[in-house]
Amino acid sequence: MLLPLVLAIPWVAILAFLVLRVRLPREVPSERPGRTPSVSVIVPARNEAVNIEACVSSLAASTYPDFEIVVVDDRSDDGTAELAAAVGPGSARSLRVVAGTGLPEGWLGKPWACAQGARSATGELLLFTDADTVHGPNLLVRAVAGMEEDGADLLTVIGRQLMGSFWERLVQPQIFLTMVFRYFDIVRAAERGRWRDAIANGQFLLFRRDAYEALGGHGAVRDEVAEDLILAQIVVRSGRRLSVRLAETVFATRMYRSLGELVAGWSKNLVMGGLASVAPRLRPIVPPLSALAGAGLWLAPPATLAAALLGVGGPALLVWSVAASGTSVLVWMVVTARMGAHPAYALLYPMGAAVGMWIFLRSWARGRHVEWKGRRYVLKELSELP
Repeated sequence: MLLPLVLAIPWVAILAFLVLRVRLPREVPSERPGRTPSVSVIVPARNEAVNIEACVSSLAASTYPDFEIVVVDDRSDDGTAELAAAVGPGSARSLRVVAGTGLPEGWLGKPWACAQGARSATGELLLFTDADTVHGPNLLVRAVAGMEEDGADLLTVIGRQLMGSFWERLVQPQIFLTMVFRYFDIVRAAERGRWRDAIANGQFLLFRRDAYEALGGHGAVRDEVAEDLILAQIVVRSGRRLSVRLAETVFATRMYRSLGELVAGWSKNLVMGGLASVAPRLRPIVPPLSALAGAGLWLAPPATLAAALLGVGGPALLVWSVAASGTSVLVWMVVTARMGAHPAYALLYPMGAAVGMWIFLRSWARGRHVEWKGRRYVLKELSELP
């Protein structure tokens, strides 16, 4: 019976990896910055009626002394612009709702909305933040302090994920653990100039305006579905400073609210974004290997356990499947609890893994063809990626 337990070592190794190897960034500073340059907060928004009021209200309550809010209404048809304007500027110098124009050839929606916001902005610093975010009153103060402390050209923060439904609590940990495997030490990657390992959180990108413009702004990522990742790579490749900080107590995002939104949202960039982070020679093999690894790690043990309980395979298979499945539950308890959901959701991890696998396969099958918020895009060929 020793061999089945030895064969369960990979799952124990994953648990050890999470505990011993994953490095979280430092928290944003708690003190005020020595200098408070003007900040333009740019919010691209397309059909965000369910989120926009909470986002803009939280921004308007900021304690930062010199900032403006620019909401770019990306041709919404659900009243997003009116809801944003009704909030009022609060502590901001001004609140402007900019009517976005039609997509030019070769642009995707979010980069185009961000580019329009940047053109309208007046600040020395540019903060691009998503409409589904909520900001604590002192987040901007702390972020600018972090940028100053690190001498950063781009500062991005990692907040907490708000998960209000059953499916969010089940599926979001699956996706984020996959990202942790790829980016387990993002701070060191940025510091050492490993540009393929660089990543930023597109929910909060604080740029020095001169650096943003020198790098080409969002025009440099006009046709990228994972524009935040590519911007981070460009910053590091250019020799500029990328800073990644933690801000879970003052920054939160609720990305998706239903199973349908989870599938559609992650399908659009999960595989293409991942392939942009690996060398060209590895791109043909990464998707099949990733699918096999996911199935082998998270679907095979519970499926085998079910078969063993029905008498298939004998005692050795039962011991292995119990050990592998039990350790998997421990892994998912750690991940799920870390993301703020009840650890009991880990008991349902096979269901979450099945949905995660479906999302991955769907994203892989669609390849360059992306649909999001009523728009369809055809992305560039993989051979065009660096």
